[in-house]
Amino acid sequence: MKKKIVALVLSALMVTGLVGCGSNDDSSTSGEGVLKVGMITNSGTIDDKSFNQGTWEGIMEAGEKLGIEKNYMQPTGETEANYLTEIQNLYDSGYKFILTPGYKFETAIHKAQDQYKDAKFVLIDGKPNDGNGNYSIADNTVAIYFAEEQGGFAAGVAAAVELQTGDLGFIGGMELPAVQKFNYGFQQGIAYANEKYGTNVTIKEENIVYSGSFSDTALGQQLAAQMYDRGVKAIFAAAGGVGTGVITEAKTRVVNGEEVWVIGVDSDQYDDGIYEDNKSVVLTSAIKKIDETAYQIIESEINGEFKGGQVLRFDIKNDAVGIRLCSGIERENAHKFYKSQGYIENKLQKNLKKILILNIL
Repeated sequence: MKKKIVALVLSALMVTGLVGCGSNDDSSTSGEGVLKVGMITNSGTIDDKSFNQGTWEGIMEAGEKLGIEKNYMQPTGETEANYLTEIQNLYDSGYKFILTPGYKFETAIHKAQDQYKDAKFVLIDGKPNDGNGNYSIADNTVAIYFAEEQGGFAAGVAAAVELQTGDLGFIGGMELPAVQKFNYGFQQGIAYANEKYGTNVTIKEENIVYSGSFSDTALGQQLAAQMYDRGVKAIFAAAGGVGTGVITEAKTRVVNGEEVWVIGVDSDQYDDGIYEDNKSVVLTSAIKKIDETAYQIIESEINGEFKGGQVLRFDIKNDAVGIRLCSGIERENAHKFYKSQGYIENKLQKNLKKILILNIL
C-alpha cells in the first residue's frame, strides 16, 4: 500500500460564443449525438494561465480525443446576471454541458441548475448556493474542489530544501478558502522541512498578504517589491494576474543582479519567469491539474458516469495536485519531497481541519 501511495506522490510532485464579449464556437460541423461542451470564463481572459486557461485546455483536449464540440463565452461583467446571460446563450445554442471555473458562479449555477433541468453544470472551486448560506447541488450539477493545501505543502518543502535559509513570503488574491489552503499548506511545508531536513527558513506575518484581487498586476509588483526589499528570498504567489506582477518584479531584480525567486500556482509558470537563456525566476509551481480534471468530467459524461448531485474532491491521491520541479530546484533534493507523503495524508490534514474550522466555517 505504501508503494502505491508513494507512486501517486511521485507522479503528483513531478508533473505536476454567440453573443457575449468573446467566444470560440466550432458548432458549424455539429453532428447528431455529439456532446456540445460550453464554458464561461471567470475573472480575466481565456489565456489567464490559471483557472480559465486550465479549464479550456481540458475542453480542447476533449475536442481532440473525444470528438466533442466546444465553445466558450467571456461575459461583459462578473455579476450573477452576466453569468446567467451567458449560460442562456450557451443553452440556446445547444451547449448543454457547461463548465464554470470559480466560486463567483455559485449563485448563478444555483439558479441555472433548476431553470435548465436538461442541461448539466460543472462548478469548479465552488458549490451552488443562494447567497444566503443555503447550499444545494441538483442532480444535473457537480461541484469540484481541490486539495490546495497539499500542493502548497509540497511547494513549501521544495522551497525550504532548495534555499536552506532565509525568509519566504506569500501573496494571495482574495482571502477565499482555496487561496487560504495554499497559504496554510505552504506554511506547514516550511515547518516540516525545518523539522525533518534541518532547513532554517521562516515566513513572517508581515510577509503574508492577501491582495484582494486576482487581476491587478501593478499591485502584485508593488507588494513583491516591498517583500523583496525586506529580504524575502522567494514569494509564493497564489493570486492569478496579481502573480504576474510578482514575476515581473522578480525578473527585474534578477536582471539587475539580485537573487530572488517566485513560486507559481495552478499551472507550471516556469516559462512566464524566463528572463534570459531559458533561466527562470520561478523556483517551482504548486499545480492544480484543472485541465485534466475538466477532461475527466467530460469523459465521465460521455461514458454515462456523470456524478450529478455530488461534491468531488481532487487531491494528491488521484494525481490532481502537486508541484512542478523546475530547473530552479536541484534534482538531488527531490527525494526529500517524496518522503513527506505520509505527513500530507495524515498530520497536515488534521491540522488544516482545525485551522479551517476556526478561520473559515
